[in-house]
Amino acid sequence: MVEIKTPEQIAKMRAAGLVVAEALKACREAVVPGITTQELNDIADKVITDHGATSNFRAHHGGLWFPGVICASVNNEVVHGVPGDRVLQEGDFISIDCGAILDGWHGDAAISVAVGEVSPEVAMLSRVTEGSMWAGIAQMKKGNRLVDVSKAIEGYIRRQPLPPKGKWGITEGYGGHGIGTAMHMEPHVLNYVERGRGKGPKLIPGTVLAIEPMVSLGTPHTTVLEDDWTVVTNDGTWASHWEHSVAVTEQGPLVLTAFDGGREMLATLGVTAAPDPLA
Repeated sequence: MVEIKTPEQIAKMRAAGLVVAEALKACREAVVPGITTQELNDIADKVITDHGATSNFRAHHGGLWFPGVICASVNNEVVHGVPGDRVLQEGDFISIDCGAILDGWHGDAAISVAVGEVSPEVAMLSRVTEGSMWAGIAQMKKGNRLVDVSKAIEGYIRRQPLPPKGKWGITEGYGGHGIGTAMHMEPHVLNYVERGRGKGPKLIPGTVLAIEPMVSLGTPHTTVLEDDWTVVTNDGTWASHWEHSVAVTEQGPLVLTAFDGGREMLATLGVTAAPDPLA
């Protein structure tokens, strides 16, 4: 069943989302050639702790223990990269996924960051992936259905010009999810429309979803490495991952993990973001 939140509970999720936003901001600012993924993990850990929150990543997931407070996925790693002693080099590309729990409520978001200068194809990959996320978020409106979100994400990606040396691979088997009193809840949010799946649940006020497209410059197919966590593209092409936690409200979508609640980006799509309950 989909967990429906009250306005008061959404306000608590907004507080948790802002902790995640602060952690990702600190990580983004720290990404330079020479830093390790473990150092980025430690930066996020301090921000989460300083805000009185705890990590929802450093925990058991499906019987496996994840050792970090961020997922640090570099280059051909799509998602769930384990932070460690890997040193980021000029031209690398890293996706940083982070979550936090505050007062029992979860936040979850991800960004993709260039390490110095990246190739035009990789920069384009990041823009397309982020743009598809916002296209999906714009459909988080009362009366729509889950399939409208998936259709918007896929449609945005399919409409983009292909990169000179690749194509757009929408990662199969991974996607967004419900979030609230747990990090991963029903429903699963595909980043493409799957035949036979149906329209999915209706989006009503109080629905909160993590919208997170993952796109590569090649294949949609992936493999999990021997660490039982890190997901890589089968063909070695680089990938991007963007994510926000978003609430459906009577006044429109509220992006819980964006500092401005999503107001600026949604306005470019002709959508008015809901008022911030903590403003």
